Amino acid sequence: MILMNWALFAILISALAFIVAGYFYRWVSKLPVAEGPLRHVGMLIRKGAFAFLKREYRILAIFVGVVALLLVLFFPMPFWMGSILENLGMAAAYILGSVLSALAGVIGISIATIANVRAATAARQGLAPSYMAGFRGGAVMGMAVVGSSLFGAAVLYLLTSDPNIVLAFSFGASSLALFAKAGGGIFTKTADIAADLTGKVELGIPEDDPRNPAVIADNVGDNVGDVAGMGADLFDSNIAAIAAAMVIALPLGQVDLLFCFGALGLLASIIGVLTARVGKKGNPGAALNRGTYLTCGIFAVLTFEASMIYHFDLRLWGATVVGMVAGVVIGLTSDYFTGDNRKPVARVAHACESGPAFTILSGISYGLISALPSMAGIGAAALIAFKLCEPMGAGYAMLGVSMSAIGMLAIVGMIISNDAYGPIVDNARGVAEMGGLGEEVLEITDELDAAGNTSKAITKGFAIGAAGLTVIALLGAFREIVYNATGQTLVFDMMDPLIFFGMLIGAAIPAVFAAMLMMGVNRNSQKMVAEIHRQFNAIPGLKEGKQGVLPDYDRCIDIATVGAVRELIPAGLMAIVATLVVGFIGGVAAVGGFLAGNIVSGLLLAMLMSNAGGLWDNAKKYIEAGHCGGKGSPAHKAAVIGDTVGDPFKDTAGPSLNTQVTVVSLVSSLAAALFIAISIF
Repeated sequence: MILMNWALFAILISALAFIVAGYFYRWVSKLPVAEGPLRHVGMLIRKGAFAFLKREYRILAIFVGVVALLLVLFFPMPFWMGSILENLGMAAAYILGSVLSALAGVIGISIATIANVRAATAARQGLAPSYMAGFRGGAVMGMAVVGSSLFGAAVLYLLTSDPNIVLAFSFGASSLALFAKAGGGIFTKTADIAADLTGKVELGIPEDDPRNPAVIADNVGDNVGDVAGMGADLFDSNIAAIAAAMVIALPLGQVDLLFCFGALGLLASIIGVLTARVGKKGNPGAALNRGTYLTCGIFAVLTFEASMIYHFDLRLWGATVVGMVAGVVIGLTSDYFTGDNRKPVARVAHACESGPAFTILSGISYGLISALPSMAGIGAAALIAFKLCEPMGAGYAMLGVSMSAIGMLAIVGMIISNDAYGPIVDNARGVAEMGGLGEEVLEITDELDAAGNTSKAITKGFAIGAAGLTVIALLGAFREIVYNATGQTLVFDMMDPLIFFGMLIGAAIPAVFAAMLMMGVNRNSQKMVAEIHRQFNAIPGLKEGKQGVLPDYDRCIDIATVGAVRELIPAGLMAIVATLVVGFIGGVAAVGGFLAGNIVSGLLLAMLMSNAGGLWDNAKKYIEAGHCGGKGSPAHKAAVIGDTVGDPFKDTAGPSLNTQVTVVSLVSSLAAALFIAISIF
C-alpha cells in the first residue's frame, strides 16, 4: 500500500479546482456581448453589486476586527489563565476564515456580472450556448468556494494539528456568511418586492421593464443575495463539517479519512462540471440534475476504491454515502414542492384564481408539509450513520454522523455551480428584456430561468440539510470538548431544568432571528416603494415610456444598500449574544439544551420558508406561462402577492437560518471552556 499524506492531497486537488475555475472564468469572459443598451445595463448591475459589497464588507471588517480582539483576550480561555499564543492562533484562523469567505463573495459577484450579459447574448444562438455560459459562470464559484475551504482547512491542520484552530477558521467563515447572507437577502428582497408591487401589481408592466426605477437594484440583488450570500453560506457549511469531524476524528486517528473523502468529493465535482452539457433542445433542469447525479456516482465509486486500497473501514464509507443520499432526497423533496412541472405548484396556481388569501394559505400549507421528508431525511441519515459505526467502538458513532455530513457536502462544488447558475440566468433574462434582444431570446432565458429557480430551491434545501447534519456533528464536537475538559459526558435530559431552560430559549431564537430579517425587508421595501412613486410622479414621461426618459436607478440601489447594511448586524449579533448569555447563566448543560432546541426549530423554519417561497415564485411563473388566465389576470395578481410574501421567506430568512444554527453551534464549542469556568448555575 502506498502511504499518502491526505491533507497534502487535498491541497493539490484544491489547486486543480482553482485551475478549472480560472479556465472557466477566461472561457466565459471571452464570449461576445451584444451591442447596444445590453452592455450598459450589465455595467450598471456590476457597478451596483460591487458598490454594495464594498460598503457591506467595510462594516463587516470592523465586526471581524472586534471579534478577533475578543478571541485574543478570552478564547478559548482568558489569556491570563491560558496561553496567549493559542489565543493569537485562534484569532488569526478566525480572520483567515472571514477573509476567504469574503473572497468567495467577490469571486462570485465578479463572474456572475460577466456571465449574465454573455448568457443573454448567447441566447440569440439558442438554448445550449446560453446554458453553458450560465453554468460555467456558476462553476467558477463552485470550484473557488470548495477549493478555498478545503485548502484552508488542510493548511491549518498541517501547520497546527489543532482542531480548535480549524473551529476558529470555521467560525470566521460562518459569522461572515451569516451577515453576508442576511445583508444580501435584505438588499435583494427590498428591491424585488418594491419592483413587483409597483410594476406588476400597480401598473401591470413587465418584470424587468426599464421604466421601473427598482429594476437595476432588483438585478443587483440577485447577485449579492443568491451569488455572494449563498456562496459564503455553503463555504461555511463545508468548513464547519470538516471542523466538527476533525474534533471527533483526531482522538480516533481518523483525520486522514476526512481529507481523503473531502478531496475526492471535490475531484468528483471537477469531473462533473467539466462534463456538463445540454442538447440544442434539451431540458436545462434535467441537465442540472444529471450533473448532480453523475457527481454523486463518481464520488461513491472513488471513495469506495480509496477505502479498499487504503483500508478505511467500510462502515465509515457507508455513513458517508448515507449522508450523500440524504442530500439527494432533500433535493428531490425541494424539487417536488417547488418545481414548475409538479402538482403543488399547479395547485397553488389554481388557488390563486380564488384570491391572494388562498394563495398564502395553500403556499404555507405545502411549505409545512415539505418540512417532514427533509427533516426525516436528516434524522434518518444521522440515525443510520450512528448505528452503522457504533460497533466500531467508543467515539465512532459520532464520527459516523460527522462523516454523513461530509458525505452530504462532498459534492458541494457541483451544488454551488447549479446554484450560481440560477441568478446568472435570472439576470440574463432581465438584461435581455432591458437590452431589447427580442421575444425569442426572452423565451429561451425564461426556460433557463425556470430551471434556475428550481435549482436555487434545491440548493437551499440541500444547504439546510447539510447544515442539519453539520450541526448535529458540531453538537457531538461540543460534547467531546466538554468531556475532554471536565471528564463529564453531557446527557440531554429534558427533565434537567437547566437543559429545558436552554432548549426553550434555543427554540425561540430562530423565530426572532427570522422576524428581525423580514421586518428589515419590510421597512426598506416601504421606503423604496415611496421612492418609485416619487419618480413616476416627478419625472415627466417615465410612466408612459417616453423615448430617452430614464429613471434614477442609483437612488433605488442606494436605498437598498443603506437599509441592508443597517439591518444586517442586529439579527446575527442577537443570536451570538443569546448563546453566550445562556452559557454564562446555565453553563454547558444549558448550552447543550440551547443547541438542541435551536437545531430543531431552525431547520423546521428554514425548510418551511425556503420551500414555501420557491413554491409561490414558480406558481407565479406557471401563471405567466399562460395557465389560469395568464399575465395580468386576477390569478396573476394574487400570485405576485404570494411571491412578494415568499421573497423574504426564501431569499432572506430561510437560507440565513441554517447559517444561524451553524454560527451558534461554533460559538458554543469555542466558548465551552469559558462556560465551564464561569456560569451562575
